[in-house]
Amino acid sequence: MEKELKIGILQQHNGADRTENMNRLAEGIRCLAADGAQLIVLQELHNGLYFCQTEDVDVFDQAEPIPGPSTEFYGALARELQVVIVTSLFERRAAGLYHNTAVVIERDGTIAGKYRKMHIPDDPAYYEKFYFTPGDLGFHPIQTSVGRLGVLVCWDQWYPEAARLMALQGAELLIYPTAIGYESSDTTDEQERQREAWTTVQRGHAVANDLPVVTVNRVGLEPDPSGQTNGIQFWGSSMVVGPQGEFLYRAPKDEEVRQVVTVSLSRSEQVRRWWPFLRDRRIDAYGDILRRFVD
Repeated sequence: MEKELKIGILQQHNGADRTENMNRLAEGIRCLAADGAQLIVLQELHNGLYFCQTEDVDVFDQAEPIPGPSTEFYGALARELQVVIVTSLFERRAAGLYHNTAVVIERDGTIAGKYRKMHIPDDPAYYEKFYFTPGDLGFHPIQTSVGRLGVLVCWDQWYPEAARLMALQGAELLIYPTAIGYESSDTTDEQERQREAWTTVQRGHAVANDLPVVTVNRVGLEPDPSGQTNGIQFWGSSMVVGPQGEFLYRAPKDEEVRQVVTVSLSRSEQVRRWWPFLRDRRIDAYGDILRRFVD
């Protein structure tokens, strides 16, 4: 039987007022639900600015427990609107122990599951290792009323191993809340090469695993609080692709977006009959994948 899922994506430009950001997200969630969305995906660290442009110990005050205020806020919306919501939060697990955590809210308002970001970058303007402890929950899909969701976060999207492990455990689609943008000192050509590489690698995950992929990125300029750089121009371009890497939707790179996209979850079954990658994997020959580098 055909199994279709209506997915809502919110590509938003955030400001410094967290309450305003969350109220705008709530408005967007309501609009998407009214348009028929059953699953709504938010961008990475969606409540506020992307604070990893600098290293500032006071920023840890923004972190919160899970369950906590944000899961209550989005849980109430999920319950009212009868939708599943993928959120992205700054988790305070204990004093000095913090994670970048995606939390999936079931449509009855309860927490269906969470995923702690596994791959943590450390680049100019992306000083995430200062804030986040690498995840320790592994790569496990989250069962929900709308399907089995392979939720990952941003930098995870560059790693085929993460996508594969989700697929091997029965994920019906891969989901990436994201915050990525341009470095202002790069040339225009280099900026576009990076954006297209980012797009291509995720389409590759869809093809290699015969699964749909949903990626929701931030958009707009967020200044560097230190003034040492020109800030990050987040490149938007949120996307939904099918199991052969085909675009079902691609957002503009410079506009906010509220969009509902219909995805066939049952089509992956047929694509895997044509392209039986899981059947033909040489699992007997992959032992070296567990090594950092093969000398």
